[in-house]
This record gives sequence, C-alpha cells and structure tokens, in this order.
Amino acid sequence: MTTPAVAAPEITRTVRPSPPLGPRLFRLGITVAVLVPLTWSLLGLEVSWEQVISAPGDMWNIVKRMVPPDLSAEAVQRALPKVMESLWIAWIGTMIGAFFSFFLAFGAARNVGPPWLATSIRQVLNAIRAVPELLVAMVLIPVTGLGAWTGTLALGIHSIGTLGKLSSEVIEGIDQGPVEAVAAVGGSRLQQIRFGVVPQVMPNIVAYWLYRFEINIRASAVLGVVGAGGIGAELVSQLRFRDFPRAGTVLFLTVVIVLAIDAVSARVRRRIISGEPEAGPVALFAAMAVWQRIVTAVLGAGTLVLIVFLMVQLQATPV
Repeated sequence: MTTPAVAAPEITRTVRPSPPLGPRLFRLGITVAVLVPLTWSLLGLEVSWEQVISAPGDMWNIVKRMVPPDLSAEAVQRALPKVMESLWIAWIGTMIGAFFSFFLAFGAARNVGPPWLATSIRQVLNAIRAVPELLVAMVLIPVTGLGAWTGTLALGIHSIGTLGKLSSEVIEGIDQGPVEAVAAVGGSRLQQIRFGVVPQVMPNIVAYWLYRFEINIRASAVLGVVGAGGIGAELVSQLRFRDFPRAGTVLFLTVVIVLAIDAVSARVRRRIISGEPEAGPVALFAAMAVWQRIVTAVLGAGTLVLIVFLMVQLQATPV
C-alpha cells in the first residue's frame, strides 16, 4: 500500500508595505533644512582646506609654548587675583539675574499671569537674550567705565533674560492640584502662588541659578577682553606680548577653579533636584574599587599640594 503524496504547502510571499509618503517627505525636509544652511554657512566662512588641516598643528604649537606654565610668585600674584575677580563678577551677576528674573518669570508664565502681561514680559526677556554679554558690556562701558562693575552688570542683565525664560517654563509645567487646593480653602491669588506654585518650582529654579553661575564664570573671562574686569584682560595682555608661559598660568588657574566650582555646583544641583542626600566623600571612597581609590588619593593629594603651593606663592616676595 502506498502512501499518497502530500502536496507541499504553498509558500506565500510576504509583501512589505511601503511606508507612508508623509513621514518620508517630513524626514527629507528635515534633512534638507539641516544640510542646506550648513553648506551655506561653510561656504560663507571662506575657510580653505589648508587652514582646516593646519589648524590642529597650529593650536598644538601654541599649547606647547604654554607648557609648563609660569608659576613664579610674581605670575601667581598677578593672575590669581584676576581669576578671583572673574569669580566675584560671575557671582554678583548671577545674583542680579536671579533676583529680577524670579519675579518676571511669574508674569511671563501663561498659567499665572494674564495673557497680555505674559506676552509683553516674554518679548522683553527675548530682547534681553538677543544681545550677547559682550555687546552689553561694550554699551555699558561709556556709562560705567572700565572695570568689574561693567562686567557684573552685563552678566546680570543677560542672566535676567535667560533665567526668566527658563523659570517661566518651569512655572508653566506645574501641577495645578496644589493651586486649586489653596484656592478651595479661600486663598488669595498671591497665596496660591506662594503656597501652590513656589514650593513646586524652587528646586528647578535654584538648579538653573547654579547652572547659570557656571556659565557666567566662563563669560566673565571673555568680558575682560573689552576691559570689563576679570581675567580676560590679563590673558590678552600676555598673549599680545607673546609671554606664553604667563598665559599658560592664567589658563591653568582659570581651568582649575572652574572645574572645582563645576564639581561642587553639580553635586548641589543633584541634591536640590532629587531631594535626597547623596553619599558623602568617605562613603563614596569606600565603595570604589582599589584602582579608583589610588587614583582618587593621588588626585586629592595633588590638589592639596597645589593649593598649598599657590598660598605660599601669594605670600612670597616677587624676585
């Protein structure tokens, strides 16, 4: 008896549907919108390929001239006070921006202030942000003169625009539940903002203040180029006279202080936003691997030696 042959199942071809035309056109439009301005900008720079190829070598040549930096008593005593002046300029400028932007942000938030007020304040904040700190300082120099006060005002004015914009967006993203609860028990509009809005937005707003302080430290170094105080004037002066070791001293001290402030500020921001305490330095050190402990110990000892060395140089009599 023979078994009847079983017909092989018919293999059906799966036809993959083509993607919709709309998303493809959208992706193509985005690509063109990025590439066309990029190409146009590169052509407008009028930079030759020889300049692009030689740029890394030229930069490395300048860096080699700055290393090692001049850490003599005279160089440190001249550069470190200017670096600290940039730090004070950034701090006071941030405080000015934080104070005024805090109140303007509530008026600029559409869920707090009336529409006409929110639109007006937003346009004012946009106009402030449209002018860079450097141009603000150049406008203020004929009024306030050369010096740290000009740089402080320039950073403060520009910080108002940036912090006001960011803070208003935080206010617009709040949960309306606490505000409605305060209103339900008879709270006034001011009390709704005080007890329903402010507690929700303060962690993020303070984090923005700290972040803006980090930005202002870098910006204050640039403002010195136009005579608005800070370390920029000292750096330009040393580069103008081709004293690269002294310029290396300025850059070295600036980078060290900025890195230290960034590390502390980042930790404070994380603590404010998360609301939970982080592990202390001792606990973090104990949780590290052996090689990480060695690296951390070496870096910590090097930092301590550098601080002591700078303090000694500040007290020493220049030769």
